[in-house]
Amino acid sequence: MKLNHKKFGEGFPVIILHGLLGSLDNWQTIAKHISGVSYATYILDQRNHGRSPHTDEFNYDLLSNDLLEFFEQEEIERAHIIGHSMGGKAAMKFALEHSDRVSKLIVVDVAPVQYEDRHSEVFNALFAADVSHANSREEVEKVLREKLDNDETTVQFLLKSLTRAENGQRGFQWRFNLDSLSKNYSKISAAITSSKQFAGEVLFIKDEKSSYINAENFDSIEKLFPKNKLVEIKGAGHWVHAEKPQEFLKEVISFLES
Repeated sequence: MKLNHKKFGEGFPVIILHGLLGSLDNWQTIAKHISGVSYATYILDQRNHGRSPHTDEFNYDLLSNDLLEFFEQEEIERAHIIGHSMGGKAAMKFALEHSDRVSKLIVVDVAPVQYEDRHSEVFNALFAADVSHANSREEVEKVLREKLDNDETTVQFLLKSLTRAENGQRGFQWRFNLDSLSKNYSKISAAITSSKQFAGEVLFIKDEKSSYINAENFDSIEKLFPKNKLVEIKGAGHWVHAEKPQEFLKEVISFLES
């Protein structure tokens, strides 16, 4: 599968994987800053997101295989990988299965565990918006606000993936494959398992206001990634790279350069 991507700068490769319902656009500012420290920084749309191909199937084996194919297409031997949330799980899966291709790994606000449903309200809101029949972005935004209790951060995050329908059709469309992601949500929530360990250095970034990484699930990190380091960014929620970009970049670059 040929993934849509952008590249900034030259140097040792750094690959960034976005989270569920996101896209490479969420990471452009961060990627440009990292490339300024002499790294060739790639941001990718994972399958069923952004401008990459949409498929009915979706799981971490597929995402790992997609990334391996990207390495081969771009003739990348080894790279640092940064993954946020779902992208963090995809990055962990890839590092465990293809450790020879990963130098350092940065996992943002996720552990390799199964999570209970955290997105049913979001999916319900997205379906309720019925974007193919919407007459304006404001109409879609109104529905999302009503269904999500005016959660400003989530509403604005979702609206970044709303675009006009193509081929002269009326209404709007999502850049992510809503049907497939909703159908395969149990696979997105699933744990990352492996008979192997990743022996390389791994930085886990925890957000102070988020519970994705906690005392109860940290042993799963220790088992698969023994050479780990955990940092917490104060005052940040799940989208730490957008909420606290300077603090986030400081930790990322310090780890990559150490």
